[in-house]
Amino acid sequence: MLCACSSGEQFIFEEPPHSPESLATRDFSASGLSSRTGEWEPKFDETQVEEAESILKEALSLNYEEARALLGRLEYQRGNFDAALQVFQGIDIKGLAPRMIKAIAERTKQRKPRSKADIMVPNVMSLRSVSLLLEAILLKARSLEELGQCIEAAKECRIILDTVESALPNGMPEGIGEDCKLQEMFHKALELFPSLWIKAGFLDEAVTAYRRALVKPWNLEPRRLAAVQKDLAMILLYGGVEVSLPSQLLVWSKTSPKSSVEEAILMLLILMSKVAIREIDWDAEIMDHLTFALSVTGMFELLADHVEQILPVIYSRAERWYFLALCYSAAGHDEVALNLLRKACGSSEANHRPHFPSFLFGAKLCSLDPHHAHEGINFSREVIDLAKHQNEHFLSQGHKFLGICYGAAARISVLDSERSIFQRESLDSLNYAAVSENDDLEVIFSLGLENAIQRNLDAAYNNIMMSSDMTVGSSRGWQLLALIVSAQQRFKDAETIVDCALDESGGMDQLELLRLKAVLQIAQRQPKQAIETYKILLALIQAKKELLIQDNNIDQGQTFSHEALTERKLEMEAWQDLATIYTDVDSLLDAKTCVDKAQLIEFFSPRSWHITGMLLEAQSLYKEAFVSFSVSLSIEPDYIPSIISTAELLMKLGMQSLPIARSFLMNALRLEPTNHDAWFNLGLVSKMEGSLQQAAEFFQAAYELKLSAPVQEFK
Repeated sequence: MLCACSSGEQFIFEEPPHSPESLATRDFSASGLSSRTGEWEPKFDETQVEEAESILKEALSLNYEEARALLGRLEYQRGNFDAALQVFQGIDIKGLAPRMIKAIAERTKQRKPRSKADIMVPNVMSLRSVSLLLEAILLKARSLEELGQCIEAAKECRIILDTVESALPNGMPEGIGEDCKLQEMFHKALELFPSLWIKAGFLDEAVTAYRRALVKPWNLEPRRLAAVQKDLAMILLYGGVEVSLPSQLLVWSKTSPKSSVEEAILMLLILMSKVAIREIDWDAEIMDHLTFALSVTGMFELLADHVEQILPVIYSRAERWYFLALCYSAAGHDEVALNLLRKACGSSEANHRPHFPSFLFGAKLCSLDPHHAHEGINFSREVIDLAKHQNEHFLSQGHKFLGICYGAAARISVLDSERSIFQRESLDSLNYAAVSENDDLEVIFSLGLENAIQRNLDAAYNNIMMSSDMTVGSSRGWQLLALIVSAQQRFKDAETIVDCALDESGGMDQLELLRLKAVLQIAQRQPKQAIETYKILLALIQAKKELLIQDNNIDQGQTFSHEALTERKLEMEAWQDLATIYTDVDSLLDAKTCVDKAQLIEFFSPRSWHITGMLLEAQSLYKEAFVSFSVSLSIEPDYIPSIISTAELLMKLGMQSLPIARSFLMNALRLEPTNHDAWFNLGLVSKMEGSLQQAAEFFQAAYELKLSAPVQEFK
């Protein structure tokens, strides 16, 4: 006999034999007591409670477990979680589990929609009874959750999942949810289970729970299934856990996720495909998570593909082009990105509000490539005009990019008057940006670089020192500072700066600093020390290449990453530098070996062909040297060392070749007005022609420029 207290009254149920069928399996949906999805909030008043209790009193054929299930539901709806828990704990779920499994299995066999077959099978619990008991377990888990016992709540949820999965190992059959709430209760448990583990702090268990909800067809509606997939992706991306896939889920091919991030990306790509076919509604969070995941893994082109698949209504045209430009630029395709930004800022958008981020990004991309300097000036001016009215905090950025683009335009300018104007505009814009944002390191660095290029070495030194005071460990700043000091002919101090930077750097920065150190040693006429430094540099590059091949299991013919390509370029430059050293010390055989190694890395390198020409010239093979210089210029017509070397060869041919030599040298000075070698050779040409006054002026210019020349080009 069961005595239950509710609302101050007592009523007694005779405990009948444990019949699988009883009046308790009625659907108590009236009076606000429905257990349908999400409707457990107390939406009833005292009259409704009394009416429900009256129904319970009349249900004399209730068995013990079913009565407790109904009473527990009532207490839960009232918010009496302790009382509900006490009622639910009286249900012997462990003993009922086999009967529930059998009932689910038997009554879902060859089940037709809206069939009443479950009522007619003898000695087997009905699906409505099973649903009622499953609901009791679920409400018990909810009560435990409300009382802060999340681990115990998760264990209760697991009972529901184990019971149903044991009965339906292949998933939920169609139509089972039409005349009972079994599927509904199971779906609620599927969604609650991982959230309980998250609350308890067991993220690995949460990942396993999410996977369990996804590996079989449980008839989750598309929206709810997508929510589970998104939640799993978020845990995998941001949870900081690595939970390996169980053996039964592994696909033994290259498509199997190898990490949590890869699995998250797979989930998000599935969701995006559902959005594309309109199986689910657009969800901006999915795109945000996918953007983050593909960005941290460097798969920007794949991200661009999915941006292009987004329906036109989601983003405006300018926003879409801007998003795509970000993707392609991050993937290293700046030209493609710039073309997209031209669309976003072009005449087709003239009737719309100007898309400020596109102008700003266009100015930045143009500032990175001297060939787009003039276009960058236009972008930057537009940024400044727009910033004055709506984004004043970006005003200094507009002036920064304008200054950088003016500087680049000056370096490619043909006319001296135009170059002078651009240089002045460059310093004016950068100074304005530096005054407006005196804590912007990039502005101060850019100002220092422009001053260095214009040979304002003291100002450049002060700018870079100010920048170094504001940051620590900036390898780029250390390199520029060393170059400025070397331009002041303080080579030993420059080498000391590089040594300090080496102590704080690693990776590519360390390799570039080692090369700079070797170049400084060459400037100090220390070829042996420089050769040893290059040996260390090449050994480090080789070690990194072997480690990369070993870690990624790739062969050398495979496409290299951006860092690997930079290492290849640095390795080639190291061999070229060594070839130059050996040429200067008349070790021509060693020089030839080094050039050959450089050409194995990149055959069409103008500098390698130039060094080959120098070797041939050292052996008095002038015609062959001329051919090598010509090959170098055919690869890069503006390669200044080959232009000057060609002029030097022409000067050796006699007076009749002097006008051609002068033309070559004037072209070199047009490209680089501060090149002291070009000025010196131009002085020699003038001297040979008898123009001694002009020659003296050229020699004076060469001398002064050499006194302020860095060991490497400012960049």
